[in-house]
Amino acid sequence: MSPILLGAIGIGILLFLLLMGVHIGIAMLSVGFFGYWFVMKSMPAALGVLKTVPFSTASSYTLSVIPLFILMGQIVFYSGISTELFDTCYKWLGRVRGGLGIATIAASAGFSAICGSSTATTATMGTVCYPEMRKYNYKDTLATGCVCAGGTLGVLIPPSTGFILYGTSSQIAVGKMFAAGILPGLLMTIFYMLVIVIITGIDPSIGPKAEKFPLPVMMKSLTGILPIIILFVLVLGGIFAGWFTATEGGAVGAFGAFIFMLLRKKASLDNMKKSLGDTIKTSAMILFIIIGANTFNSFLTVTNMPTALAKWAVEIHVPPMVIIGFILVLYAVLGCFVDSLPLIALLTPIFLPVVTDLGMNPIWFGVLMVMLMQLGSITPPVGICCYVMSGIAKEVPLFTIFKGTIPFIFGLLATVVVVMAVPVIATYLPSLM
Repeated sequence: MSPILLGAIGIGILLFLLLMGVHIGIAMLSVGFFGYWFVMKSMPAALGVLKTVPFSTASSYTLSVIPLFILMGQIVFYSGISTELFDTCYKWLGRVRGGLGIATIAASAGFSAICGSSTATTATMGTVCYPEMRKYNYKDTLATGCVCAGGTLGVLIPPSTGFILYGTSSQIAVGKMFAAGILPGLLMTIFYMLVIVIITGIDPSIGPKAEKFPLPVMMKSLTGILPIIILFVLVLGGIFAGWFTATEGGAVGAFGAFIFMLLRKKASLDNMKKSLGDTIKTSAMILFIIIGANTFNSFLTVTNMPTALAKWAVEIHVPPMVIIGFILVLYAVLGCFVDSLPLIALLTPIFLPVVTDLGMNPIWFGVLMVMLMQLGSITPPVGICCYVMSGIAKEVPLFTIFKGTIPFIFGLLATVVVVMAVPVIATYLPSLM
């Protein structure tokens, strides 16, 4: 049996284990270990992989950026900054039809700029925004749908754990991936807002207008977004300017978030324990996934499957964009069944050689990949953002929440098409670094 065929069988077994509900890290670690043993026909060699990969991964300086940015987001969450962020958006945008939904998208984009997680963004905005939309008689479909859609911005607008994983897997500077996500993230935010404008234009009752506020009150509310702006400019501005690396930027951001927590008198022992506890759990989960993915990728490397796939893609007489389109469709489909972070760690080493051999920009491809895999976070059966929203809006059936995300799927896909057609949207800012 050829090694390439063994690689394909290994991928099939892995997907089967994932569909059976096996933890993604355990599944990749197990298939990678036994696959390596089977191909190399050497237990000592397989045990060597099992010894070296976890240590080299856990001791990687590059991956230290993950807990730092997660800690920054957790401190901001427990500081209550998200509440003031939505209050500002609410006072400026609530007066128009569907304004609270638009404010929710805007607040989600702002929170995403210091968070980096879809589930955290959904949970935060759901807790803050959903009660206000219920208060003004928003339909459940719009109220829950815009919160879930806003959650997808959490992994696109930097700092993003998705871009951190892609950058470390592809050996692209994390700072450049952060820069690449800014314009597509803003574009997706605009498309989501347009979706709300269109559906409330068709049925005004789905998103009634909220109260109006005088200009002095609106201007005063702008102080609520100052912490977000300061942290965003400090962290990403410092990275783009070359003042510090992405890891150092994460440390600066976490320290800055802690200063704001102190100023807001939220730095209680309970809040600090929750911030650190959530950071440890999330970071350990991501690190275990990366260890599993690296073990599985060691198996794929000895099968020579990624190289063979890249050679085949170059030799067939098909336009490169057709191949890229096929890969992205595959990402979108798999994203509906597997969480996006494991897929990034798993599939990047497989398809990145194909992309580079076709002459495509790997930064542009990474942005498209992250965007498309977010489709799975608002569609069944995984739909993690919808499940998080269901835990907040317990009185709303899960079917209604999924139904509410349907219009926003078109907004997400429209963003993907535009970025795919105009790559400079994703590559312009990284080219300045």
